[in-house]
Amino acid sequence: MTTRRLARRSLQTRLALAYAAGVYAAGFLVLVFVAVPLASVHAAIPKGPSSSAITETGPGISLPQLLTGSAVALVLLIPIALALGWYVAGRFLHPLRAITATAKIISAGNLHRRLDLGEPADELTELGHTLDDLFARLQASFDAQRHFVANASHELRTPLAGLRTLLEVALADPDADAEALRSVCREALALGEHQERLVQALLTLATSERGVTRWDTLDLAGIVAGVLATRRDQAAQKGIGLTEHLKPAVTTGDPRLIESLVANLIDNAIRHNHPDGHVKITTQTSGAQVALTVTNSGPVIPGNQIQRLFQPFQKLAPDRHGRRDGYGLGLAIVNAVTDAHHATLTTSARPEGGLSVIVRFAHGFHPNHP
Repeated sequence: MTTRRLARRSLQTRLALAYAAGVYAAGFLVLVFVAVPLASVHAAIPKGPSSSAITETGPGISLPQLLTGSAVALVLLIPIALALGWYVAGRFLHPLRAITATAKIISAGNLHRRLDLGEPADELTELGHTLDDLFARLQASFDAQRHFVANASHELRTPLAGLRTLLEVALADPDADAEALRSVCREALALGEHQERLVQALLTLATSERGVTRWDTLDLAGIVAGVLATRRDQAAQKGIGLTEHLKPAVTTGDPRLIESLVANLIDNAIRHNHPDGHVKITTQTSGAQVALTVTNSGPVIPGNQIQRLFQPFQKLAPDRHGRRDGYGLGLAIVNAVTDAHHATLTTSARPEGGLSVIVRFAHGFHPNHP
């Protein structure tokens, strides 16, 4: 606290000295360019009682007297200039001190408070508005983080609790035979795989939000073809038709993150579909952009619910009958990868049901490529 106070006083001192120097220099220039020429001026002194008396010119203020008076004035101007500079510096620093005091309160944990600087509209007011925007983003980020941690804890606790219950029941049954124990082991393995997939999804989301550290030239068409090759059996089992129109779409980015984006879009389109449904994937180049489009049939999605689905652990409807086919992280990963690559994400609900998602990347060389 003492160091900060000294630094603040030091700034006011520097400003006061600067203002005082300006005032003192102005006074000095006035004496040099106005008072000194008066030394050559002679005063007219009347010599008779009548108005018609002859007058003669007498000596005015002598140069030594003028210099002495000027020196005294300059000496007296020093404390006046310092006092005026100190006052003006204090007035200019007052809003900055108010900003600092409020920022300390906000940084201590009171994130909902704002500076709310009013008039006049100047540089300090603009700084206050910028800080208010920063505090708002920080509050939203911290709230989202707390919400994310709470949801992640719940999602991880549920399979752990199920696994523990499963094992306790098996151990408490004295008549459990080998087949029953094998069945319990199979269920335990399924719960473990569920946890493993959830943890992997969380890691992918965290990696995506960290940003892109690797920029390679890649073709979206090749990545989509590779992902589709591993999803055809899954789609066939659900009776969902996959259609692709893949044209070269060269861009730059992290191949693993973009592959994760493609995989989550296709998985989401297959998972949230209906029997005899369809999924259409296209890649193309249009001017300075390349586009990946994934369109699928499925349930009707209200337009006001689309943005929510791109947040972590958000689903259109809660899982029923104990299904474990989704975590609410797929579209959140898509959103994070899109932001990390400075791409644009456009999503629209189809009137007949399902979604249409378009991700547009910069074509070829990316400006953030090292």
